[in-house]
Amino acid sequence: MKEIKHCFFSRKKGFSKGIYKGLNCGRGSKDNKKNIQKNLKFVAKFMAVERAKLILMHQTHSNKVVEIKKNNFRKKIKADAMVTQMKDLALGVVTADCVPIIVCDIKNQIVGCIHAGWKGAFSGIIDNTIKKIKRLKSKNKIYAAVGPCIGNKSYEVDLKFYKKFVSKSWKNKIYFTKKTKVKKLFNLRKFVSDKLLKLGVKVDHVDKDTFAEKSNFFSYRRSTILKHKDYGRCISTVRLL
Repeated sequence: MKEIKHCFFSRKKGFSKGIYKGLNCGRGSKDNKKNIQKNLKFVAKFMAVERAKLILMHQTHSNKVVEIKKNNFRKKIKADAMVTQMKDLALGVVTADCVPIIVCDIKNQIVGCIHAGWKGAFSGIIDNTIKKIKRLKSKNKIYAAVGPCIGNKSYEVDLKFYKKFVSKSWKNKIYFTKKTKVKKLFNLRKFVSDKLLKLGVKVDHVDKDTFAEKSNFFSYRRSTILKHKDYGRCISTVRLL
């Protein structure tokens, strides 16, 4: 689509070292702050905006969506999704197994990005974002690109987790497959994707598993298993042209 520029960045390139090696864009990580800034400058340059106009969120796995306007883009954005109609900004979301989603209403020139982990997706971050776009303008034509996230084969969960989903709706059973008597595998990508489809959004996938592809992506779960003290985050960005 000509009107927007977007990118799901891998961990390749970048200035970080050690466990953060590559393009770590997680300001919440314990990586060297100078390296994170260099990485974010690299991303801003790629998106053809100045660093101050690459807008990131303080993400907390909430269901809060913020519209970025002239009066708030310089402030600290506490949210897990953003939408904007401004053209000289790039919006960014950072992830390390959670799902980065880029959305675009091509009819009304509105773009957004969503941080969809299981908590956010479970509590309505996707619904809230699409509703926000529809409140800004009617007669929408919304597309979503669902980026790299932890794959179904890599996402092992316990029965407590499974019961949480099934008690909300028995239909959620379809997102789980049995691994052992006490473990299930959870399909986060499908869970998220189905929510978008239900809202009438056309969905496209960058079907990559962040856990399995060590040299391409950061992964919270892989870092935990390897007993690393911390982990890097990949960034996904979008802007209107």
